[in-house]
Amino acid sequence: MAYATTNPYTEEVLATFPEATDQEVQTALSEAHAAFEKWRDTSFAERARIMNAAAAILRRDIDKYARLGTLEMGKTFAESKAEVILSAEIFEYYAKYSEELLKPESLPVADPATGKATLVHEPLGIVFAVEPWNFPFYQVVRIIAPQLSAGNAVLLKHASNLPQCAASCEDLMIEAGLPKGLFRNLYTARSHTAMILEDPRVCGVALTGSEGAGSIIAGVAGKALKKSMMELGGADAFIVLDDADVEKAVKWAVMGRHWNAGQVCVSAKRLIVADAIYDRFLDLYKKGVAELKAGDPMDPSTTLAPLCSRAAVEDLHRQVEEAIKHGAKVEAIGQEVPEKGTFFRPLLMTGLDGENEARHWEFFGPVTQLYRAKDEADAIRIANDSPYGLGGAVFTKDEARGARVAAKIHTGMVNINHPLIPKADLPFGGVKRSGFGRELVGLGIKEFVNHKLINIVDIDAPA
Repeated sequence: MAYATTNPYTEEVLATFPEATDQEVQTALSEAHAAFEKWRDTSFAERARIMNAAAAILRRDIDKYARLGTLEMGKTFAESKAEVILSAEIFEYYAKYSEELLKPESLPVADPATGKATLVHEPLGIVFAVEPWNFPFYQVVRIIAPQLSAGNAVLLKHASNLPQCAASCEDLMIEAGLPKGLFRNLYTARSHTAMILEDPRVCGVALTGSEGAGSIIAGVAGKALKKSMMELGGADAFIVLDDADVEKAVKWAVMGRHWNAGQVCVSAKRLIVADAIYDRFLDLYKKGVAELKAGDPMDPSTTLAPLCSRAAVEDLHRQVEEAIKHGAKVEAIGQEVPEKGTFFRPLLMTGLDGENEARHWEFFGPVTQLYRAKDEADAIRIANDSPYGLGGAVFTKDEARGARVAAKIHTGMVNINHPLIPKADLPFGGVKRSGFGRELVGLGIKEFVNHKLINIVDIDAPA
């Protein structure tokens, strides 16, 4: 069975689910399109009512959803609860702002006497959402909240290790009152991707996942002449300048690299520290990581969760070994982790300067890449020496300096004096090999709408 619930802490397979049949996919497409034809004309007030209802259900049943997220992908229960709350906040954001974000826009024209130009934003149809395992609910909600609010329908292909979370997302929207067919979870087979994207009722695909998966699915979408929005990998730079508050920067570095067991696209994966404070920072960072406690993710005292699967552990070990072959130096800096469960002991990796290919890799787990920067310019150089361009952070007591450095970093997002953590009211997305397009806020809701020009012109106006 391709879709299965395997508890990362016990490694016990708890449930399996069969893949969807071709007929089930076709039925889902037909029902989604029929629902869309009515939903596209549904008022923003009614759409907002359903978004608010979904948010209320998440808040009411937070423990139920959080337990399910921890069960299937292994994150700590506290992190799962925070994810559920973030998901509720996204629903509430679009309930409040969708109508304003999509209101018609009057366009300035050279000669108003010759026309009154308006830009309207209309839904396009069915969006195919392909989502990853590291945030079982947030990843889904940040697509369905804006797209349903815009008047589109959504078909979901969630990660194969999250079948119960995926099903619960559909159940959530049904309970919230969403009309049948507008949002459906499908345990699709690999062959169904082309089937869905080639269907004329589907307007595009939104994928969050690996660079490899994005390349394949964007290729299928391109061949079908469908729009794609790609949120891919990241190797975010965490720059600590010589005037930073070292103790606080260390605290945020430990958290920024190890939350969700380091399995976050916007984790602080590459720590770039000014030479003047490097030794002090390193000493404090090692102490901070050594205080992390691996254990049962449902135990409130656990601060380091297992990775999502045994395969993830093995893949990360292989990647570290390859980095060592290229000249990287690796040191264990965390406590020993339990043999039971898919844990990975935190590692520190140095020796990544020069021609070491590993400096361009994304390590999806608790492996810290550490760089010593000679000065501000060198820190910027190291930060930009990456094929990725998702997020980043700059730590300095001088906010103007931080903003100046941030402006020179080639990414989609940069925080000053705080690790990058997704918020309901901030856009999310990157450049380079990290993908294209934006999710959340007004940018996200406009990704899959028709920006139609309506121009009222006097019949006697000159050509």
